[in-house]
Parts: sequence; C-alpha cells; structure tokens
Amino acid sequence: MDRPYMPDALGSRLKIGVIAPASNTIVQPEFDAMRPPGVSNQMARVMIPDTPVGTEEEFSSMMHGVRGALEATVDTVMACAPTTVILAMTAETFWEGTLDPAGLQAHLESRTHAKVVLGALACQAAIQRYGGIRRISLITPYMPSGDAQVRRSFSDNGFEVVNLLGLKCNSPLLMAHESPERLRRAVREVDDPSVELILQVGTNLAFSRVAAEAERWLGKPVLAVNTCTYWQALRSNGIEDKLDGFGSLLMEH
Repeated sequence: MDRPYMPDALGSRLKIGVIAPASNTIVQPEFDAMRPPGVSNQMARVMIPDTPVGTEEEFSSMMHGVRGALEATVDTVMACAPTTVILAMTAETFWEGTLDPAGLQAHLESRTHAKVVLGALACQAAIQRYGGIRRISLITPYMPSGDAQVRRSFSDNGFEVVNLLGLKCNSPLLMAHESPERLRRAVREVDDPSVELILQVGTNLAFSRVAAEAERWLGKPVLAVNTCTYWQALRSNGIEDKLDGFGSLLMEH
C-alpha cells in the first residue's frame, strides 16, 4: 500500500497531504505550527458551501454534501505525491454511513496508495497511549445529531462517555469563531473528578493550544483532534520529534 517517498526541497522527511473543508480556517495554521523541520503540509480543500447548520436537517444535508465532494479532493491532493494523507474532517470520520471509519480508511488507502489518517481512529489511538483510560468527556461544535454519532463511536469502542458538550455552532465557518475563553469554559463544564481524559473533536475549533493549557490546570490529559491526527501522521512515519506547546501527546508520546 505505501508508496515510496519522493522528498522535495522542503519536505526532506515527510510530505503530508491535508484535506479540509473549504470553510475550515483552523486546520492549516494549527498543523503548520506543529510541523517539524523537514516536514511539509500540502492542503487541498473540499468545496462545501458555508450553509447554516442550525437544525438537525441542515446538519444532515451538510454531511451529505461532504461525502459527495470528498473523493475528487482526495484525487487532487495526490497530485503532489504525499506518502500520508490526513482527512481533517472529523464529522465525516464519525458519521455512521455506508462505511465505518476503518472501512473508510481502507477505501481511501486503496484509492491513494498512501497512509490515510482519520480523526476517529487517530483519537482512539492517542487515548490508548495513556493506558487504561475508560471514562472520558467530549467537546464538539455539533448539533445533537452529530453529538450522537460521536458518542456512539466512542461507546462502541469501550469508552464510557461521562459528559458531552455540543457547542451547536451555527455554520461550519462559525466553528472557527469560538473564542479561547469559551473553549476553556467548555473544558470546565465537561470535567469532574471521575473523568480520566477530555477530548475535543471538530477540526474547525481552535482547541490545540487550549488543550495544552487545560492539562496544566486539570492535571489530566486533554486532547484536541487536530493534535491527535497530526501526531499519528508523524509517528506512523517514524518521526518522533517532541514538540512543545501542544500538550502531553506531542511532548511525551
């Protein structure tokens, strides 16, 4: 499955293809901030109109639009010959459809002949690195239908979801407008002494540095989906650099 790596002048160690929605303004700057020397991130955008998602029906309609546009964007990003592709679209990787996350990963790897990193699977792999974690809390930008898909995904994989907070953002673009102060409050709202780990999903929430801060005042792992996916892309390619500023996952694991 893995294609031979074709290094270029700025990607001597790794070239990562990143697929994000056209409305997403958080993935690119967060991934670039996490990028070690010799690694390059090559963006491709899925064209999804920034339609309202204030109702269950609108959210479901948006998800169908995501699925329809995804594969053409995958083909586009492969033109630059990355060895790994991050699908930086969390809802698609949790959504219960024709393919579960493992099936979607296998389908895309067969299409690209490259490693493909999905949010749902990267988050589970990251949690496992902390050993014995079972009781978790979740933060999402979604409406209740999206929250239900995220809860089901983790419950089906043996985790007890103690608390889940959906921020009910009104559109994909507006997810990026949630302030650090609101995200810090969200962490406090889902925490309690029984919670072993807090995880945020939704790639257009600017949560990676908030998560690192929250670990310091809570004394427990707090993970952002963008950190989990980038961590898995690096580690699965043998890049073990310890990166400061994004919490314990990239510094210790």
